[in-house]
Amino acid sequence: MREWAVVDVAELREDTPGCAGVVFLDNAGASLVPRQVHRAVVEHLELETRVGGYEAQDLAAGALAQTSEQVAGLIGADPGEVVFFEGASQAWSQALGAVELEPGQRVLTTTSEYASNGVGLLRMARLREVRVQVVPDDAQGVLDLGVLEAELARGDVGLVAINHMPTHSGLVNPAEAVGVLCRRFGVRYLLDACQSVGQWEVDVERIGCDLLSATGRKFVRAPRGTGFLYVRSGARLGEPLLVNHIGGEWSGPQEYRVAPGAAGFASFEHAVAAQIGLGVAARYARWVGMGWARERIGGLAGLLRAQLGQVAGVRVHDRGRELSGIVTFSVAGRESAWVVKALREQGVRTSLSRPADQVWAQEPAQGQGGAQAVVRASVHYYNTEAELERVVELVRSLA
Repeated sequence: MREWAVVDVAELREDTPGCAGVVFLDNAGASLVPRQVHRAVVEHLELETRVGGYEAQDLAAGALAQTSEQVAGLIGADPGEVVFFEGASQAWSQALGAVELEPGQRVLTTTSEYASNGVGLLRMARLREVRVQVVPDDAQGVLDLGVLEAELARGDVGLVAINHMPTHSGLVNPAEAVGVLCRRFGVRYLLDACQSVGQWEVDVERIGCDLLSATGRKFVRAPRGTGFLYVRSGARLGEPLLVNHIGGEWSGPQEYRVAPGAAGFASFEHAVAAQIGLGVAARYARWVGMGWARERIGGLAGLLRAQLGQVAGVRVHDRGRELSGIVTFSVAGRESAWVVKALREQGVRTSLSRPADQVWAQEPAQGQGGAQAVVRASVHYYNTEAELERVVELVRSLA
């Protein structure tokens, strides 16, 4: 790992050809991949054109082992505790399906849970006859730890499932403090770390989660179609919802046996080139250093929030004691979709954060029609202060 003091932003931008000619602020959607990742993916695809997919996978055994080691190292896990998927939603759903829940138990979640995860929780509640309970926010808009502790103390909680950082704002949930409470009360803990892996230090031992899902395409800077699941060794889980002959094996004419831990979630088919790219991206992230990345991204996001907050007619929506690299704002008198389009025409890539992304949110309704979409500008360490100043001036002209 390199020291923070010698990280050269110009070098990072040189490694990122996509920085040329565009101000890229959609890293919470899918960030720009480094040239090293692009090269690794293309080289494997070229190998497949020469020898076919199966032989190419055999030849890439070392690179795939490196992916396991690098991704595990990025989150402080053992390589045997990590299994790969085509995306985080698939990984999260498989994790949820492996949690054995008794009828009448409760699953606790947060107001900021992803809409996709919320649907999965409600579906599981219907199948298992359990109840999903949303823990309210405290005065600063963060998961209320006092309420969570009281609900855990009541008993009948089979799972706590939250996100570390939601997709729709700069909020950061107290993942480590939640882990302390879950361990104290012996309750399983599923953490969605899609937005935090790659921009913050994420250590599964410190967090204390039993399961953690994440994607490659966001702050890790890997190709789309990559995701992974961490399964703590010895975690109290049942069988994955979907099992095949890779995660399990025949043990008799009408019987099968599932491999323990993360191995039981493994499947046969996957995009080998993309998985290799994920490993290279994880190695790049570790080379940059997550401590420096958090400091850099936090500083840039703070600068953007502060400057946007000084523009007449602009409202910044982020809440919480700690804030991530996601900055959300709206412009009075302008539809946020229009603002996103206008910025894109000027070479600035942002995205839209919609009310449907946060169905359990407690933030007061915006405007007469209720909650409205807002602009989401998510920075990465390769962005520059000059780029953000340009964005602020563009927003000023739109306002």
